[in-house]
Amino acid sequence: MLIQLRDIVEQVSKAENVHQALTILVQETCKAMQTECCTVYLANNDRHRLELIATQGLKFSGQSVHIPFEQGLVGLVRRSAEPLNLAQAQQHPDFKYFPKLGENVYQSFLGTPIIHRRQVFGVLVIQQRSPRQFSEIEESFLVTLATQLAVIIAHSQAQGVWTLKGRQVRSFKGLAASRGIAIGKMWWDDTHPDLSKVAPASSLDIEYDQEWLALAVEQAIADFRRMRKRFDSELNKDTLAIFELYIHLLHDPMLKADLNRQIEQGDRADWALRQVIELYAKRFATMSDPYLRERANDIKELGHRLLFFLHNHDKRESGFKDPVILVVRELTASILAGIPRDKLLAVVSLEGAANSHAAILARALGIPAIMGAQLKPEILRGKLGIIDGYSGDIFIEPTKQLLKEYRSLSHEEQELSQLVEQELSKPAYTQDGQRVELMLNAGLSADTNIAINQGVDGVGLYRTEIAFLMQHGFPSEEEQTQNYRLILSSYPDKRVVMRTLDIGGDKALPYFPIEEDNPFLGWRGIRFTLDHTDIFLIQLRAMLKASAGIGNLNIMLPMISSSQEIDESKALLERAYQEVLKTIPELERPQLGIMLEVPSILYLLPLVADKVDFVSVGTNDLTQYLLAVDRNNSRVSDLYEHVHPAVMMALKHIFETCQQHKLPVCICGELAGDPIGALLLIGLGYRSLSMNTSNVAKIKYILRKVSAKELAQLSQDALAKPYADQIYHTVFSYLEQKGLAGFIRAGKK
Repeated sequence: MLIQLRDIVEQVSKAENVHQALTILVQETCKAMQTECCTVYLANNDRHRLELIATQGLKFSGQSVHIPFEQGLVGLVRRSAEPLNLAQAQQHPDFKYFPKLGENVYQSFLGTPIIHRRQVFGVLVIQQRSPRQFSEIEESFLVTLATQLAVIIAHSQAQGVWTLKGRQVRSFKGLAASRGIAIGKMWWDDTHPDLSKVAPASSLDIEYDQEWLALAVEQAIADFRRMRKRFDSELNKDTLAIFELYIHLLHDPMLKADLNRQIEQGDRADWALRQVIELYAKRFATMSDPYLRERANDIKELGHRLLFFLHNHDKRESGFKDPVILVVRELTASILAGIPRDKLLAVVSLEGAANSHAAILARALGIPAIMGAQLKPEILRGKLGIIDGYSGDIFIEPTKQLLKEYRSLSHEEQELSQLVEQELSKPAYTQDGQRVELMLNAGLSADTNIAINQGVDGVGLYRTEIAFLMQHGFPSEEEQTQNYRLILSSYPDKRVVMRTLDIGGDKALPYFPIEEDNPFLGWRGIRFTLDHTDIFLIQLRAMLKASAGIGNLNIMLPMISSSQEIDESKALLERAYQEVLKTIPELERPQLGIMLEVPSILYLLPLVADKVDFVSVGTNDLTQYLLAVDRNNSRVSDLYEHVHPAVMMALKHIFETCQQHKLPVCICGELAGDPIGALLLIGLGYRSLSMNTSNVAKIKYILRKVSAKELAQLSQDALAKPYADQIYHTVFSYLEQKGLAGFIRAGKK
């Protein structure tokens, strides 16, 4: 039956639409299993019923057939989520006769649930007039077929092409990248150059192609400078550094050398550009760190912009006059900068990530944005749409009731935005006077520039590996010193925590490749640097030299899992300090901390507390390691719960141990910037949180409206809950009581 199964799947996959696919499936299944009836029912969760969507063998009366979830054998299969194989179906206590179906002529029944990622999409049923106990092989065949069908249905729903009873679903989902609500006409713009469409082509004149590309680079640099100047009065320096970064990359001699080398090998300029950009982007796309992985989009944007100037010399005008919700294949900073702000209600990108520089720029400009939207853009043009930048929901041709609801939400959102920005520069205090330190996870301009942000108390996490990843060789001690000094001097009188080189595993350097079966548990972080003390010492000396006369340097060690790693690192830091001290006698000794992300350190804290000056908890990796879940793996990402009871208990243990040993502790994972997470952390006792810039104003405002004493009780109640969703709703209910639920848009739905 394996060949028959393969044939059915192949025929179904070639169908033009889902309805045709299901029609083929029921017909071919009847032939393959030599039975008289095959039917597909799909779950309508809104109406709590199963709806007949395709059949071979049933002749029913009326326009539609539906079975309540709690009734009949089909309902039983849906409720139990298990196959049901009966030779005498009418004798089963759950059998119910539905006159519309006319299925009383069928004796045997084999039904199996259609399941995708724990969600029961429907039920696949085969029936026969004569009594027949279907064999285990036949049952296995149908289960396998249902599994294949589930994937097809899930994909169709994600693409927005699934229709149920003639009414098209007009709801789509993406990644919420920039908060806000927008209501307006959709505009699909597919005019931007796509580097992936460039075909192989040979150069007819190598010198001409090199000059052609050099001119495009100069035009792109000038264009990014114009963009920076345009936003000079609108954005803070930190956001403007996006354009400085692109200019810096375009000046990179290594990039230019690689491009010229590719042309010298006989490739035309645009084909050479595609190959080099894809190689660079691939290095970042395979990394586990979300920030670094999303830098692949920045490299691609650079390639798209260079391609534009290779083939275009005049700036194109947008094709719309009224404000629109712009839909593009991949959002770039260039697209945002090229459209007047008053013409842009929101943006939807089919590709891209929530922390790409384009998304960061959208947040800075206050433009609602959704990335990675799974939809067919052609069906959107000119349609009225709603963009929910809080939840990532996209609604096309909404009902009057939905429009009314979102207009109300939009008004509320505008009021909240005005409120939180008014007191951004003030320190964060709770209602009962508890001071909370809010730090910045430096990411935006982590290559060369970070401007002073008046809303934060310093930098809680600065990633040093980016300068290493962007080059073709290890940066020199002098290059690192200049880079680090720029960061440290940008925050005078504020603490800056620099994490030492965190590479290895799937964050391999282009000039130092590493291949491992399990990179998440492999040669990375401190394990790599301790094995390469020469690289480690150069970085430590560069940090120390950069801190001379500023005195705000804190050094943090990543991926620590043992006391030995701390001791060896401290010895190397002392060696580097003594070497630099010879040339800079007034050098201050920096504080040394560890990143707590490996569960083993939870139990070693009492033994290492006297070895370090502070602890920073990386909740992203800690959660992954505690739950054994790779949140980037779509098959198990639903199991990644940032308020999982085990995670909360671990965080409670960490704080209490650090307090007992008088060890300062900060949270620098994504949990700190989430309102639900921030309240739980304050309730657990944490008073130092490090987050992305976009979350600072929101968290400050919320903290001023709550009491630390109340949060302590809230966290205690939450820790008694066995499920993550119970913890979430406990905190959400508290926010509702405080009139702050508007900050958790998804929770309101």
